[in-house]
Formats: sequence, structure tokens, C-alpha cells
Amino acid sequence: MTLTGVCCCAGMKMSGPDTTAWPLSAFVALFLMWTEMMVAMMLPSAAPMILTFATVNRKRREREEPFVSTSLFLLGYLAVWTGFSALAALAQWTLHSAALLSPLMVGTSPVFGGILLIAAGLFQWTPFKRTCLKHCRSPLSFLMTDWREGKAGAFTMGLKHGAFCTGCCWLLMVLLFVAGVMNMWWVAIIAILVLIEKVAVKGLWIGRSAGLGLALWGGWMLANSLR
Repeated sequence: MTLTGVCCCAGMKMSGPDTTAWPLSAFVALFLMWTEMMVAMMLPSAAPMILTFATVNRKRREREEPFVSTSLFLLGYLAVWTGFSALAALAQWTLHSAALLSPLMVGTSPVFGGILLIAAGLFQWTPFKRTCLKHCRSPLSFLMTDWREGKAGAFTMGLKHGAFCTGCCWLLMVLLFVAGVMNMWWVAIIAILVLIEKVAVKGLWIGRSAGLGLALWGGWMLANSLR
């Protein structure tokens, strides 16, 4: 189902002012929409970690050592992003109630959008971002230091990696509220940036350069809003 279809199924208006309260079915649709988006956006960047986990398990099986299905690791990873999707849906519900999102799910306030852009840009330079990204960029190092045996261990490792991944990227995902939750170009740009940050040799500095651009964009939006 497309994102537009989800919105239409929830009874959301796609044109004209929409300040009416959304029914519970709309929240469910939003949650499913965000979950679908997060899976599509984050799995490509998580592929190196997932493939490394599968390779380690295959070698353990060849040595007749205990091994588990990679699906359990993946399930833990996706569980974290599912939780994030619930929070994102709740945030969108709140922004709609505050009239900060248009019916097309685009931010209506230049001040709000500018603040989000500046916050996301500055976040790219924080030690917290660097620490989370370091774990995401080093699959083998992560598995060597955080390995847990058994099915519960695999799920726990997936949760932990998902937590690092969410900590690294959550504010970039929030930027969907600026240019439009249903803007596929914006979705693609963010997904590509996340992938580059994790796999490119200069991923950290590419992300920081993007952060500088985001902060300048946000400053421009705020300046224009004050004219």
C-alpha cells in the first residue's frame, strides 16, 4: 500500500484546511506508514551489519559451534525502529493537532522547520552522534565486543545495534516533518545520506558537511520568517 493510500484509508484530507481531530484509525495508519518507511530507509544501511552477523554464524556452524538464525538479530533491530515509528506517529498526531503540519504532511511553520533543521545540523557534530555512528560503521568490532550467545542473545544484539542506529539517525528522520512525510525525494535523500554515513570512507565528515548545510538552511528559513 502506498503512503497516499494509507492516508486516504485513514480518512485524512489531502487538500484544504484540516484542523479536525483524527480518529484512532488514523493513528494506526500513521504507525503502519512510519514503520514501512523506516524499514525501507534503514535496512540498506544495516545490510553490512546483518551480513556480517550471518557470516559469523555460518562459520560457527561450520565449526559445529552454537549458532542462531540471523532473523532473530534482524527482528531485534526492527523492533527498535518499530518503537521509533510509534513515537513518530504520535509526534505527527501532535503536530497535526497544533496545526504545524499541512494536510499533505508538510511543515507549515518556517520557524518550526528552521529550528528542526538547525538542531539536526548541529546534532551531526555532537560526540553522541559520533559514538553511535562509530558502532554502526564497524560491524565486526560491534559483534566482537557485544556478542551474546543463544536466541535471546541474538535478539538482544539486534536491539542494541538498533539503538545505536536510532541514536545516530533519529533527528534526520524528524526532518521529514519539514519537507513532507510523503515527499519521496526527501525520503530518498535522507536514506542515501544515512547509507553514505555508515559505509563511505569519509562518512563521518560527509555527514558533518551535510549537517552544516542543514544548519545554514535552517538559519535561512528563520531569517526569512522574521522579515
